[in-house]
Amino acid sequence: MTQRHLAGARILAQGLAGPRRFDSPTEAAHAFGAHQGQDLPGVMASLALRTGGELEPVLAAFDRAEIVRGYPMRGTVFAVAADTLAWLTQLCAAGPLRASIGRRAQLGLDEEHFRRAADVLVELVAPASQRGVGQGVLRTDVMAAWEAAGVATDGGRGYHLLTYFLASGLVALGPWREQETAVVLASAWLPPRSDLEGAFGGDETAAIAELARRYFTSHGPAGERDLAWWSKLPLGRIRSALPQITDRLETGWADGDGRLRTTAADARSGGGEQLWWRPGLAEDYAAREKETMREMLLPGFDELVLGYRDRLYLMDEKRHQALVPGNNGVFKRAAIRRGEMRGTWTRKGPAGRRKLDLTELHPISASQRARYEKLFAAFPYTSP
Repeated sequence: MTQRHLAGARILAQGLAGPRRFDSPTEAAHAFGAHQGQDLPGVMASLALRTGGELEPVLAAFDRAEIVRGYPMRGTVFAVAADTLAWLTQLCAAGPLRASIGRRAQLGLDEEHFRRAADVLVELVAPASQRGVGQGVLRTDVMAAWEAAGVATDGGRGYHLLTYFLASGLVALGPWREQETAVVLASAWLPPRSDLEGAFGGDETAAIAELARRYFTSHGPAGERDLAWWSKLPLGRIRSALPQITDRLETGWADGDGRLRTTAADARSGGGEQLWWRPGLAEDYAAREKETMREMLLPGFDELVLGYRDRLYLMDEKRHQALVPGNNGVFKRAAIRRGEMRGTWTRKGPAGRRKLDLTELHPISASQRARYEKLFAAFPYTSP
């Protein structure tokens, strides 16, 4: 049994149903804290679906240096508001950075390689990194410059070097060029004083509180363990920061169907975990439940699927295996209806003649399929 009402409340909170919640992709990126972003077409679509469904405003926000991609947490790439990337990276990237350093010997890299690579990288990207104007540098050109300087990039070395410099805050992925986000110098591209010291006076607890506020208002109803899984911040540090923001959140529990209750006793059939959400969400969901139950096509790696430690609120174990075959970290695109995953989807055919390829994991009627077809025709793809 899925918790379809919990799913519906999260769909509404995330801006995937109901009245348009975010006026721009930049506002959505800021409100979420971070969007999982290793699938580049997917994260562009995720931002577009929450802000009117058009792709061009998303790409323009990257070009204007309002949204960037980086490696702020979990050792992977996220799309983040530009005024958030520096402090979020300082707050959450230390663990993945330590793990990255530990892999250097396996790749035959040492400190001299990193010093040389950093010097070449800064010299190459700095002239192309004027905030909101520069075009950045394509990754193939970065790799070529390193090779020319005697820094080997084969065998995963180039990828390792670049992700290290992203996670350490030296560079970011900014303007849209040739179907990718180009490399820019973070100190030039990001807003001034947007690091931990500038944004929070160096107060990490205040930064954790702000990240928690954004997470619970965009992802909630969610628990502190969801935030700990999502950010990889220690649970104790999250609990220490929560008192700073609880007056700006509502709280309760979900029952077995996912309906929100004010006391744990009223939600005896639920998981028993205290949840947090934005003020007014429960009332909004009661008024708009039907809208949240409509068909949706999500890109791979969307925050509705990957924003919580347990994805089974949307699907059973069998469907989860179909979504992530072999649990290998590669997520298919989910087709949602009535607060649960009904199938996976992709597109097939040559450019200009793409067709929806919908794999049913739960019976889908002809009328439902027709609505999925309509959503597919309007889906915000970054390529033909």
